Formats: sequence, C-alpha cells, structure tokens
Amino acid sequence: MKRLMLLPSLAAATALALVGCGDDSDPLESGGDGGSGDTGTIVVGSANFPENVLLAEIYAGALNAAGVEAETRPNIGSRETYIPALEDGSIQMIPEYTGNLRLYFDENVKATEPQEVYDELLEVLPEGLEVTEYSEAEDKDAVVVTSETAEEYDLTTIADLAPVAGELKLGGPPEWKTRFTGVPGLKEVYGVEFADFVELDAGGPQTLGALRDGRVDAGNLFTTDPALAEGDLVTLEDPESLFAAQNIVPLLSSDVATDEVTSTVDEVSAALDTELLGELLARVVTDKEDPADVAADFLAEAGLD
Repeated sequence: MKRLMLLPSLAAATALALVGCGDDSDPLESGGDGGSGDTGTIVVGSANFPENVLLAEIYAGALNAAGVEAETRPNIGSRETYIPALEDGSIQMIPEYTGNLRLYFDENVKATEPQEVYDELLEVLPEGLEVTEYSEAEDKDAVVVTSETAEEYDLTTIADLAPVAGELKLGGPPEWKTRFTGVPGLKEVYGVEFADFVELDAGGPQTLGALRDGRVDAGNLFTTDPALAEGDLVTLEDPESLFAAQNIVPLLSSDVATDEVTSTVDEVSAALDTELLGELLARVVTDKEDPADVAADFLAEAGLD
C-alpha cells in the first residue's frame, strides 16, 4: 500500500459548470458525526466539478460491485473543505490528482514526471491518509491551439511556438501571468514569448470561446476537456514537462484501507486512461447524462460490475 497526500485545486479545479450534481443542500450535512464508522458504509466524496463527481461515482460503483457498501457525497467543494472531512470521518475517500495534491501539503516540490511526482506526494502525506496506485489517466494543464493555427505554423509541440509566438496571443487564467507553469515557464523552458497575454479563465468556456473566435491564438485548457475530442483543436505536446503530472489517485482514510478496498480501486485506476476519461466526461458535460449512469456503463464495459 502506498501512502499519499491530498491534492490541490485544479485539476484541477475545472471551470466547467456542474452537471447533474444534486441540490443546494450542504453535502456534508449528514456526514459529520461518524461516517462509515457508524454505518459500515464507505462515503466517497467529490470536489465540486463534473469530472471529480464522475470519478467518485465510478469508484463507489466498483466498491459496491465488489461487495463493499459505498455511497457518494458529491460537490463538497475545495480541498480546504474536503480534506478536513476526510480527517473527521465525514467521508472516507475522494478522487485526487497527484501533482496538485502534493502542492497542497508542500509548495516546494519540484518533480514533473508521474512516478517522481507520486514519490514526492508520498513523502508529504499526513498520518491517517493513504493512496493506492495512481492511474494512467490524468487531467492537467495544456497549451492548445486550433487545428488551423497548428497547420499554418506547423505546430505539434510547445517548442514549435518559439519562432512564431511573437506574432500570437496567449489566453489563460490571470495567475498564468506570474505562475511558473504559465508565461514565465513558457519563456524559461521553451523560449516562447507571446506578443500579448489575455486574461481569461482556468481551462473554461472563456478560453475555449476565445480560441475558437480568434481572440487568442493559443490557450490554457485541461487534457480531459470534452472540446478536445471535437476535432478543431490541437493539444501541443510538452516534451520538457513544464506541466507536472496530474494522475488520478484515490485518497482514502487509513481506517477503510483494507486489501479488498485498495485492490478494487486499483482495478478501476488501471482501467482508466486520459482519452477514455475525456470521452466519459463528454457524456456528462456535453450530453448531460447522469454521472452515475455513465459510471455504471464504464464499469460494465471494464468488467468491474
């Protein structure tokens, strides 16, 4: 069993609107007095964005199929809310992202590759919290251009932008102006300096719209964004790993980390990859399907039901 720390925002905190995610009640209202300790049920929480809600339904569904009673508690909020919920027993598990999670506990981490990021995460994980194996699936920052722009300037990697960026505009969240994984890092790592930076949102509809209507030539989206599957956008490769790995990893209380639980969630993680997660998320965000239904279909197809 590997032990891990809780992940940050993101991953991302994603700017996608919530879809099919419950009512306005407090998601922790019924869970603050003992969680699974009283009921024998593992409560799988989620952050308040659609991808994380979907992942919570997938992991909970797999546990139920394996004979471990589980339920979901979606849309809890940010790490500042759900990490204390893990610690006080309101929930027992939540899907996390390796890169940002370790940053939540230590802002001085340096690694960018998946295994090294995971190893750093293990070093800062507090007592009482554990993680299983991380998934190949990840959701991280990317520099995206339209297929037209990619063809015009022969772009396949971020490095290819260096000779032409002085003619182009970059769009992204305001923090990209100063964050290393933004304008400063693009310059230092790749020698890419854009003509202008336009403040938009973090991988959300503003950036997508600005890309498609030509207000910016490159923008910050996330790698599981359903829009990337529509054919008119190109994600530029990041060969120097400016953007640290953000592999999906279940974070859980040590109290429920039995061999049966951890082996079950490991099977789920092994069955996911980034492309598949993007396809599943498109069904939730674009097609407006219920996350629980999408999760059930995935588990059936993966033989985990």
